Order: sequence, then structure tokens, then C-alpha cells
Amino acid sequence: MKLTVNGRDHEVEVEPEMPLLWVLRDELGITGPKYGCGLAQCGACTVHLDGVAVRSCSMPVGAVQAPVTTIEGLGRPDALHAVQKAWIEQQVAQCGYCQSGQIMAAAAFIASEPNPTDAQIDEAMSGNLCRCGTYPRIRQAVKAAASLLKEGRTNG
Repeated sequence: MKLTVNGRDHEVEVEPEMPLLWVLRDELGITGPKYGCGLAQCGACTVHLDGVAVRSCSMPVGAVQAPVTTIEGLGRPDALHAVQKAWIEQQVAQCGYCQSGQIMAAAAFIASEPNPTDAQIDEAMSGNLCRCGTYPRIRQAVKAAASLLKEGRTNG
């Protein structure tokens, strides 16, 4: 089966029922998306399918009909995505395990809501769990990323 991941085409020989997460990690060596719960409840495995945030742990690879973007493909080699830049500036990460999923969810969210309120951010990010409890910094980073994109100071 053929997959486009982070702008590159890949041929994989796997069963169509295999979760996308395992194809990314075990077959392609792309380890940014993390295994958290396996039930699409924690968000650690979040990737984009044609710009839409999805949980790769519960997405059968055979159902993938759009380009996949992981945290590794979010920014460009010469420029971080606005969310990545804001995450660093706001010092969001502690342990870091959930961060790729958090960043992918935030990037998809601000692409559809460029002027988010605190309540909208909290709602949009509520499906991504953080054991370290950095939710206030996550909210600040999402707001900062939206501002960066509006100002055109970084890619999105």
C-alpha cells in the first residue's frame, strides 16, 4: 500500500487493519507520534490527515486516503511552525511525552480558528492529556502561535 507521509511517498506491506501509528513508528521509523492509550483518548498519537488532526492509534492504515503529516513534517527544515516556536518560547514541555500530539492538535486548531478565545482553546485541546499539567502554558502557547501566524512571523 502507498502512503504519503511528510511529503514523501512510501510503499508499505502491512495489513490494512494495522493502526497508522504502528506503520509510522515500526515500518517507517517515524517516532514523533507516541503510543499513549491505544484507545484514541489521550492524544499522544495525533497526526494530521490532509490538515485535520486524527488519532493514529485507532486509524486503520487502510482507511488513510490523504497525506499524513507528523510532528517531523510540521515545520520546514529552515523554519519552525508557529506552534513549535510558541511551544519553545512559552516553555511548555516538561516530560515531553505528550508534546508532539499537543502541538499537532494545536496546529490544526489554529488553522481553523485564527483568533481563539481561552474557552475555545481549552475545548479544542481537552482531548490531549498532559500528565505534567502544563495546561496554562499550552493555552498561552496556542494564543502566541495564533498571534505569530497573524503577524506572518513564521510558517503555518
